Amino acid sequence: MAVDSAGTRTAPRPRPVPWVAMYHSVTDCPDDPYRITVTPDRLERQLRWLAVRGVRGVSVAELLAARARGEGRRLVGLTFDDGYADFVDHALPVLRRLDFGATLFVLPGRLGGDNAWDPLGPRKPLLTADGIRQAARAGIEIGSHGLTHLDLTTVDDLRLKTEVVESRAALEDLLGAPVDGFCYPYGTLHPRAVEAVRGAGYRYACAIDPGPLTGPFALPRVHVGQNDDAVRLFLKYRLHRLRRRPVEGL
Repeated sequence: MAVDSAGTRTAPRPRPVPWVAMYHSVTDCPDDPYRITVTPDRLERQLRWLAVRGVRGVSVAELLAARARGEGRRLVGLTFDDGYADFVDHALPVLRRLDFGATLFVLPGRLGGDNAWDPLGPRKPLLTADGIRQAARAGIEIGSHGLTHLDLTTVDDLRLKTEVVESRAALEDLLGAPVDGFCYPYGTLHPRAVEAVRGAGYRYACAIDPGPLTGPFALPRVHVGQNDDAVRLFLKYRLHRLRRRPVEGL
């Protein structure tokens, strides 16, 4: 509890919501109806925009650990959803050049497959087990995006448990290390999904706009796309902090 000038105990002032950026595929892809692709050049310009302002990109785990210490004001969490194979080819070199970290959310039930859940978009290959290990060796945090990319708000309890629990077990077996982060496919969640993720042993989970839900298992994120230049990035950053309510416990 905080204490005001009159010596009265008051509730601590909530801190601004963490800034977590959401990326997907990084490659040259003019056919992109879902607007989830950025070119390597655009990614580098976006991340250098952060760097010149004294902001460093880190994994979500590092961001949350810094906030737990009362730090992290100059950090932004960088997340890459779906585990596209182009992450190793195009995103990882950019991150290395800038000494940035990131979290890569992958689908262990679709290793070496493609984005079959996107009916309109071009087929894009997903990382193999070796590709995920390569990213992890480079210092990238690996998290689960579920087993097969299902909307967890539409499945029954058994399937929900399978997507959440088995994906974590598969990744921990693949990596030989704990997996602490989860990302809800499509960014959709409800209390039952949140409790399933919490019960599976994860330490945090990322959404997009969690609505009335809040806390470490309902972290909001900002979509970053090909059209986001310096002005748009600045506006997204400011609007994220103004529109999102503080995350309880952070």
